[in-house]
Amino acid sequence: MNNGAPVVLTLAARRYAMVILAIVYMFNFVDRQILAILLPSIRDEFGVSDAYLGFLSGTAFAFFYVILGIPIAQYADRCNRRNLIAVAVAVWSGMTALSGMAANIWQLTLARIGVGIGEAGCSPPAHSMIADYFPPEKRSTAMGFYTLGISAGIMLAYLAGGWVVQNIGWRAAFFIVGLPGLVLALIVRFTLQEPQRGSSEGRTAGDVQPRLLDVFEFLLARRSFVHMSVAAGLSSLVGYAVISFMPSFMVRSFDMEIAALGRWLGLILGIAGGAGFFFGGYFADRIGKTRKRRAFVFISFMVLFSAAFLIAAFLADTWKMVLLLYAIPAATANVYLAPTLSLTQSLVALRMRAVASALVLLIINVIGLGVGPWFAGALSDYFEPQFAQESMRYSLCTISAVILPWAAWHYYRAGVHIDADLMRVADND
Repeated sequence: MNNGAPVVLTLAARRYAMVILAIVYMFNFVDRQILAILLPSIRDEFGVSDAYLGFLSGTAFAFFYVILGIPIAQYADRCNRRNLIAVAVAVWSGMTALSGMAANIWQLTLARIGVGIGEAGCSPPAHSMIADYFPPEKRSTAMGFYTLGISAGIMLAYLAGGWVVQNIGWRAAFFIVGLPGLVLALIVRFTLQEPQRGSSEGRTAGDVQPRLLDVFEFLLARRSFVHMSVAAGLSSLVGYAVISFMPSFMVRSFDMEIAALGRWLGLILGIAGGAGFFFGGYFADRIGKTRKRRAFVFISFMVLFSAAFLIAAFLADTWKMVLLLYAIPAATANVYLAPTLSLTQSLVALRMRAVASALVLLIINVIGLGVGPWFAGALSDYFEPQFAQESMRYSLCTISAVILPWAAWHYYRAGVHIDADLMRVADND
């Protein structure tokens, strides 16, 4: 509750906040995804299976990420969100650096769990702050800018990780990307301004914090939320499976040199992926300006379009054709995220926003990060007796062909209900 005079943030202050939050999210994904480009070297040193590598890069991280996300989000709906983000950045950055000191696979697993614990404190409070910085008609665009941090982070992880692992070693990569985050934590704490809740919409937050069960019941009663969160989870499953094992696929199937692969994948995911994240939010705001259903029809089509190009990429017979085809879904497969995060904020009462964000991220990460890399690795192990070095190719192709059309159906169904659900929000403040 704000007992003093309302704090009016200037446009410059809000834009500065968006830049800093996007950089925070970039560091979030650098530290999360640096592991992907390092997996071939980690596999060689520790001698573990693809299934365990999938567990390490996905499940071990996601379990604690989603378990702690809810209580942290409840705290964020009551207290200072900026300070919470600063602490989170410091924790995950420190644990990333510690990953480079792992003497065995179990110590590395524990360090990655620590990264997941820290990162649980990032997005729910950040989403809540963005909703208070920008009104609903600009929120998907703002969220699209924030999610540019994903593609920028993955790009840096591949570019830096590929060069470092080849020239210095995989352990040094963790130190190089982890330690600068400690400086970023101080920048967040001492330069960002905490926005007043509801300021972007002229709404006032009530004094009572809704119970977690009330938020669950509220969201489960919104069919649009159920469909779009499941769809986002399925889309994320494919996305995490692909970015976790694309380097392994390219090395095994085409014997690519790891530094060159890091450069190519970094540029594709940074440029094409960033365009998808930003323009997904931008077009969702424009297409869904009068009716949000139109935005979901657009997303559903783009997901099917992405599936076709992913299948073609994984069946291509040269590395150049794989990367050329992959550049298209690297952009189009990302259009779902910003509208999903934005509309989650728009569907709930003011003091439900961080928890609502944590719930949609829980669904996305349980299905996507928790299952995607492990499932891709396990499916590759299953295919290995038949396809040998090509087993990862057919694992990723199968996942893309089956899961993305399923996700597209859920996006379409979310669109059927979204406009009616948005009409029932403000009465719950």
